[in-house]
Amino acid sequence: MPGPRLWGHVLRRCLLLPMIVLLPLIAVAPRGDHRFNIYWHGGLFLDHPQRIITHTIGTGETYLRLGNFRPLGRMLEKFLDLLVLLGAEQLHVSPAIMLRLVTAGAAVALTTAVVIFAESVLTRGPLFGSTPSLVALLLPYAVAGGLVAAGTNSTTTLFGGLYLSTSALVLLVAAAACRLERLRWWHAVLAVTTGGALAVFNEPAYFAGPLATVAVLARGWFVLGQRQRELLTSSGVRLAALLWAGFLPVFAVVRWIIRGYCSDGGCYHGSDVVVDARSLLVLPARMLAWLPPAQWQSATEKSTGNWLWGVLPIVAFLLIAGLSVRTLKVFSEATRPGGGPLRGLAIAAGAFLGFGALPAALSVEVHDYFDVRALIEQGWRDSAVTVPAGMLLAVAVLLLVARSSRSAPAVILAALVLCATVSTTANRAYANTSASWASAQLDNRIALAVGGFERSPAGNQRRCALLDEGLRHLDGEPVRQKRLTESLDAAAQALAGVPFCQVLRLR
Repeated sequence: MPGPRLWGHVLRRCLLLPMIVLLPLIAVAPRGDHRFNIYWHGGLFLDHPQRIITHTIGTGETYLRLGNFRPLGRMLEKFLDLLVLLGAEQLHVSPAIMLRLVTAGAAVALTTAVVIFAESVLTRGPLFGSTPSLVALLLPYAVAGGLVAAGTNSTTTLFGGLYLSTSALVLLVAAAACRLERLRWWHAVLAVTTGGALAVFNEPAYFAGPLATVAVLARGWFVLGQRQRELLTSSGVRLAALLWAGFLPVFAVVRWIIRGYCSDGGCYHGSDVVVDARSLLVLPARMLAWLPPAQWQSATEKSTGNWLWGVLPIVAFLLIAGLSVRTLKVFSEATRPGGGPLRGLAIAAGAFLGFGALPAALSVEVHDYFDVRALIEQGWRDSAVTVPAGMLLAVAVLLLVARSSRSAPAVILAALVLCATVSTTANRAYANTSASWASAQLDNRIALAVGGFERSPAGNQRRCALLDEGLRHLDGEPVRQKRLTESLDAAAQALAGVPFCQVLRLR
């Protein structure tokens, strides 16, 4: 049977291609809040993972007063940080490396979710019982090609595990709505509960309901051929309505409480939103920021020499092209979607792209700190949505435009192979540049000291020197100095039962 065999082929590409493209970032130092959280959260919950729930609930009001309320998202974030320290302990590797492996794992989950979503829209029969389409064969190459380290705020380098996983969750919720054939009572209860949970997850999760709505409408009209009455009363549309019914009351109450706390200012600046004329300019710019050439520019702007040359581009090309040769051979076995289904998929992908760019368009932080060039080239937390959405849209549109050409899929595959190869090389250039930063070198040395924790007096002396260097690096920032000390102590206590440094430290 070609269906299961082709699905195995697709899923293997979903695993391998993101790993290849992200491999050059494997030793990039943690930055931002990761410099503290992987040690703090990992240390707090290493022996008691269940405390993630109680700890998050206990700090919920604090975050409400700061202007954001994401308890389920914070639980996921803490769980991923726990995985980082647990993996470092079990494998005796640097937490910095484990952090990048967790991000790569989330990228694999996202790539798989994009394929499942696309096939859920395109396929009439059972999802995994039928033969996957050309879209499914091309998407792993497309999504992997968009995983570029487009600056220090890109989700490939900062909070990738959290936001890439969230984007995968959104796609899977929408896919479930598309595949529902009969709405039962427990589906309704689950949908309302899921909608309420998404309202307290994080901002990208807010778009699961809107995407599900657009996807089931596009599938019903363009794929199933339903007309208005049949479409509006379908199980998928009713499920999407129940998602909204669970989401809106919880979202409204949370925003009302936050409005009361933040009406006089003083809340977390990163959560501030505004709707003005600049928002109308930011939205289309962020809808274009997923384009690989723009991301390559951002990833390589500080690199020296010709970043496109070297051994790695050749190795990356050979690996990706080798995978593509087998994909090319099975093209004839895959189904080829018609114009109607491809239009429906393109509409769903375009909506997802617009939804993903919306948080940046409304963010005061983006308005204040991103100039015009950065808006188009730099990654941000929205990249976890706009990259897979943009790549899905590109594949659907390219196949739609060239649907009458038998050679078009092979040409598209060749272009995606080159794109993924250049993205891998751009990530190498970013890794080389970031490795020259003094702060990154210090953070990597600290991570190595945690991963290979030495219990000897000499090891303690080296850790104390590292901590003193870290405190001097944060001179004038007492809050962050305290946070660094407490985070490293939490990790050391969990791993070895001692403080990170057991002598008097410079303050």
